[in-house]
Amino acid sequence: MMVMPENAAPTPQALAGRARTCLQRIAARGEPITYKALAQALELQPPNTIHQVTEALEWLMREDAANGHPFIAALVISRARGGLPAPGFFDIAKALGHFDGDPSGFDAAASYGAMFDAAIAFWGVTGLPEPGASHHVQTNQRNAERRQRDHAAR
Repeated sequence: MMVMPENAAPTPQALAGRARTCLQRIAARGEPITYKALAQALELQPPNTIHQVTEALEWLMREDAANGHPFIAALVISRARGGLPAPGFFDIAKALGHFDGDPSGFDAAASYGAMFDAAIAFWGVTGLPEPGASHHVQTNQRNAERRQRDHAAR
């Protein structure tokens, strides 16, 4: 049995399982989370905590695509990109056949809104509720409808 050093980063696959559990709880709220906040929620240790998160999210995207599910990784956004995921999200989505545009242009914003809403609609219903919180499908549907109206108004 191989023993990992105490400060060794988890493998992307191992971290992906923890990230999915955390993101399922986030989906129940109908709101996004930043890469930094997800790294903190997963209690990741430096160095390269954001890189650890992105590798796990890429793993999740491949799993979701293989299973025909919306990308749970769409719940994770970059504060620096005005509420969009990092360009790597769009690169992986493109490689998996779920995005066909410019990751830094209007295409990204337009496609992301639909991906986020699909993730909330699917994972918010099938996800895990926050401990002690009520979990209502209607709330998630209202949040998705509000985002669609806000997006259409832009």
